[in-house]
Amino acid sequence: MRLHVDQRHERVLQLVRERGSLRVAELAEELGMSAVTLRRDVEALAAQGLVERLHGAVVWPSGASQPAPAAAPSAEGLVVGMVVPTTEYYYADVVRGARETVEAAGARLTIGLSHYLPDEDEAQARRLLSTGADGLLLTPSWERGHPEPGEGMWAAEQETPVVLVERWAPLGHPLAGLDRVRSDHAHGAAEAVAHLAGLGHRSIALAVQESPTAPRLRAGYAAAVAALGLSPVAASPLQDAPSRSETDRFERTLEYLCEGVAGGDVTAAIVHSDADAIVLIPRLQARGVRVPEDLAVIAYDDEVASLADLPLTAVAPDKHAVGAAAAKLLLSRLGVSDEGPAARRHLDILPTLRVRVSCGAAAAGA
Repeated sequence: MRLHVDQRHERVLQLVRERGSLRVAELAEELGMSAVTLRRDVEALAAQGLVERLHGAVVWPSGASQPAPAAAPSAEGLVVGMVVPTTEYYYADVVRGARETVEAAGARLTIGLSHYLPDEDEAQARRLLSTGADGLLLTPSWERGHPEPGEGMWAAEQETPVVLVERWAPLGHPLAGLDRVRSDHAHGAAEAVAHLAGLGHRSIALAVQESPTAPRLRAGYAAAVAALGLSPVAASPLQDAPSRSETDRFERTLEYLCEGVAGGDVTAAIVHSDADAIVLIPRLQARGVRVPEDLAVIAYDDEVASLADLPLTAVAPDKHAVGAAAAKLLLSRLGVSDEGPAARRHLDILPTLRVRVSCGAAAAGA
């Protein structure tokens, strides 16, 4: 028979008083409760000062008459579920950072892939939870990097802790209260603009492919152009009319940049991603546009930028750090932390600029 919350609290207090210290997982098993329910009970008792939480354990308050508490346990036995669109390209390092952090704590990481398919985020998350995940690292397939009104509500209803990874929710949206860790792509774009401006460029174009990253790149680019008083440049035609195919994207971006250079309206460009830049630069050169002499180029992502025939200056989001920070935050929610329960956190990790040849500046440790 299911115990009332007061009965559960009384039973938890009795066992912790008798033994001094118990692992949360062991206590949940002994009481026949889910780990999620028990963690909520322990948090409530800890808030009243009746017990203390430490490294995934619950202990009798310091100074009370009790047996000496056992050594703080690791996260052994905990399972962290992670839902990402893919484990290739950008997300390979995000997953690696999360996995190394989770395993270093003694827990286990399990993966679900959405492949950007509609409704697959929820399906994969529920599958991971049904197979024992204690919490979720979640990267939903939101086209703009954030949910539209009414989208993703299922994530806000989870009893298990959820941390958004490389995603965010607008203020007022139910998901805005979740923990999140993301790269500050707006800052990265602004740093690229500032670097090009420092090299003397006043007319800088932005050529981005449609992705969840694109809105933040546009926001950072526009803010930096305004702050630095640079000349406005006509927006890429892809901004108002998304490409129909990769071929269409490259052809229209190529024409946009060539026309800008020929008309004297553009002397530099930020291209997302570096894979796109590697395709575009030989085509620009075939059209008589020299890089960096006629057009300075900074790529965004730095996955393969250094491997280009003309090494690309690139903005590099610290994807490994994002995955590691998200995993650490989730583990703290699961009780594996030196600290007690903390306020929700929104962490932005700043990308770095790696200077190579394509922007026209001398390479610095390329």
